[in-house]
Amino acid sequence: MTDAESTPSGSRPEVRAPAGRLRGVREEGVAVFRGIPFAEPPVGEARFAAPRPVQAWSGVLEALSFGPPPPQAGHFGMDERTRDAGDDWLTVNVWSPEPGPGAGLPVMVWIQGGGYGIGTASLPEYDGGRLSREGGVVVVTFNYRVGVEGFAQIEGAPANRGLLDQVAALEWVRDNIQAFGGDPGQVTVFGESAGGGSVAALLAMDRAAGLFRRAIAQSVPGPFFSPELAADMAAAFAAELGLRPTVADLSGVAPRELPAAADAVGAKIDQWADRWGLAAHGGLPFAPVVDGEVLAVTPWQALSGGAGRGVDLLTGHTRDEQRLFTVIRGMLGEVTEEQAENALRLFAPGPDGARRYRDAFPAAGPEELYELVHSDWLFRMPSLHLAEAQTAGGGRAHVYELTWAAPGMGGAFGACHGLDVPLVFGNLDRGGPAQLIGGPSPEGEALSARMRAAWTSFAVGGDPGWPAYDTGRRLVQRFDTDPAVTAYPEEASRLIWQDQAFPVLPLISR
Repeated sequence: MTDAESTPSGSRPEVRAPAGRLRGVREEGVAVFRGIPFAEPPVGEARFAAPRPVQAWSGVLEALSFGPPPPQAGHFGMDERTRDAGDDWLTVNVWSPEPGPGAGLPVMVWIQGGGYGIGTASLPEYDGGRLSREGGVVVVTFNYRVGVEGFAQIEGAPANRGLLDQVAALEWVRDNIQAFGGDPGQVTVFGESAGGGSVAALLAMDRAAGLFRRAIAQSVPGPFFSPELAADMAAAFAAELGLRPTVADLSGVAPRELPAAADAVGAKIDQWADRWGLAAHGGLPFAPVVDGEVLAVTPWQALSGGAGRGVDLLTGHTRDEQRLFTVIRGMLGEVTEEQAENALRLFAPGPDGARRYRDAFPAAGPEELYELVHSDWLFRMPSLHLAEAQTAGGGRAHVYELTWAAPGMGGAFGACHGLDVPLVFGNLDRGGPAQLIGGPSPEGEALSARMRAAWTSFAVGGDPGWPAYDTGRRLVQRFDTDPAVTAYPEEASRLIWQDQAFPVLPLISR
């Protein structure tokens, strides 16, 4: 049984958890504990292994600073954040309005995105203070292994080590969160992009069963890899270093140096299109692997079979998912008819998918078609189909779409991928995604308040404030300056994709 120390308001909060005593800090009325280890550092003999339980400590651990990020690629300067950092990558952070074993507050556990290749819980956009304080919930964030360390298919190592880290973090929540004021029986896991894909994977994993009661999957990516595809990619990463994709070979490479090999392959990933197919065309060197053990089947298969029947699900997407990547790649206003046709040929489902898109959107120009098919293939339709699989399996799902066009940066980004993150956390003035909003405004604050209220209400009682999704009415919540409950807005895309099963991506040839 855990307990908490009674401390005066405004002083340094202390709790006693199973592994030892922790001292945090109070920030704007919320007790905050950062950098708490939930597993042993995965280095040395533990390199590429499943996470190992953390050893108890004596004395009081000062939980004041975030733990170091896991080793990762150089996108968005993430490699700079990891340089000269320590090895204690697997840490959790907790925000609680009322630490202590008697509070019994709902718990929200966040899984950040980053294409399964980058990401860290220490980014300012993931600060859980406002969500915790105004929502009356305990918020938990954590680091998990990404890139080669977490998702490469390495001989002699378990698959999906990043997912195993997530399970270990949820087990830590189960065993420890009561000391921080949380109820281990009222845990909601939520995440966006690769974090949303991770939530979907956890729903399908036997070893995650019982660790959470509710799940929020935002902008779920569709790609999941076959073991053969993942192994072939890992061989390419290792070949950059003149090595084999084995624990024996790769464990001798310094963790902070290994991501460069994956970066080198990623920079020329289109050259592998004849072997890696859509994974290469989509620029995706990492994804969860349906290995038959850690992850037995895809989330859509699992939920259709009833795996999520005992878990409430909230899922959805933004309207203009692809726009972020169009802008980042310098393609806004520059998409050609040839590029649009190529995207339709590659990503639209079925032999007549390209024609169906042109028939469904007769007034769309090249850029709109390009963005529609990318948005649908990667995020929008996988998210919708997750809800449909949940309902088919006898479970309950609520669906939303964010259609608010972000005013930041001249409004070029629309309702793009990642816009929901600052709105859900209420961090409109910090972090990269907040730049999309252009700073706090009455309009943005009102929308953020609505989304935070929906997310926390769902965490408290399983009801975000609008009807559950069904395949008759297909009612969803549209988040905008004028929010409304309406029939699913992307009906034309839904019809094009209604028979798509989202199978694992295969290795095309050897």
